[in-house]
Amino acid sequence: MRSSSTGCAGNGQGNNRPLPTQTTLPFPTVSRSRTRSLRVLVACEFSGTVRDAFLDRGHDAWSCDLLPAENGSNRHIRGDARDVLNDGWDMLIVAHPPCTRLCNSGVRWLSVPPPGKNAEQMWAELDEGAALFSAFWNAPVDRICIENPVMHRHAKERIADFRPPAQTVQPWWFGEPFFKATGLYLRNLPTLLPTQKLTPPARGTAEHKAWSRVHRMSPGPDRWRERSRFFPGIAAAMADQWGDFAIEQFLREAA
Repeated sequence: MRSSSTGCAGNGQGNNRPLPTQTTLPFPTVSRSRTRSLRVLVACEFSGTVRDAFLDRGHDAWSCDLLPAENGSNRHIRGDARDVLNDGWDMLIVAHPPCTRLCNSGVRWLSVPPPGKNAEQMWAELDEGAALFSAFWNAPVDRICIENPVMHRHAKERIADFRPPAQTVQPWWFGEPFFKATGLYLRNLPTLLPTQKLTPPARGTAEHKAWSRVHRMSPGPDRWRERSRFFPGIAAAMADQWGDFAIEQFLREAA
C-alpha cells in the first residue's frame, strides 16, 4: 500500500491512510491533440488553481490528487497520479509534490529524526518522495514542469536523470504580494517570463512581514495545506506562455 506521501496530498504524514482506487478514467483516452486544445494533467493539486487557469483558456485540463477536488469540480481525478501518466497528455504540471523529505530545509531530520519518528522511517520517506519525483520527471509526456524547493544531495542522488531546476520564480513577479521562492524543473518548456513585477517592501516593515506570511504561518494541522496553495498569477503565466508555446509547436509540425 502506498502512503499518502506518495499520492501527492499532504507532507509525508498520515502514512496509514488507504489509497483511493481509480480503476477507470472519467474521460475517454484520445490521441495527443494537434489543435488549440491541449490535454493537460496537473498532478498533486486539489485546489484547482493551475487546472482552472488552463481551462479558462480553452484547454482540456484535469487535476489529480489523493484528496477530492476542493471545489467539487468534475475535472478532478482522485487517485495516484502515476496511474494516469500514460494517457496521452500534452503537458504535465506537478503543482506541489510532497517535498518535506527532499528539500534542503528538512535534511536535518535524516540524522536527528523529529519526535515520534526514527531514522529508518525518515530514509524510507525520502525514498518514497524521490521515487514519486522520478516518476513524474521521467513520465512519457512531451512537456513537463515540476514545482519543488531546493533539494539536498541525498534526494538528488535518488532521482533518475536528475537535473537542476531551470529557474526559480517569486509570486511577486506575477502580481502576487508574497515571498516564496518556487523552483521549476522544466523539460521541453521555456522559462517563465515575469508578467507584473511588484516592488518588494523594505525589510523590517509591516508590509514586508505581510509579504512573508507564507513562511510565518502558525503551526497547525492545516499549515501544509495552506502553504502548498499555488499562486493564481503564476498559474496564469503558465497557461498563457506554455499554452501558446505548445500550440506553436503543433502548428509548426502540422505545416
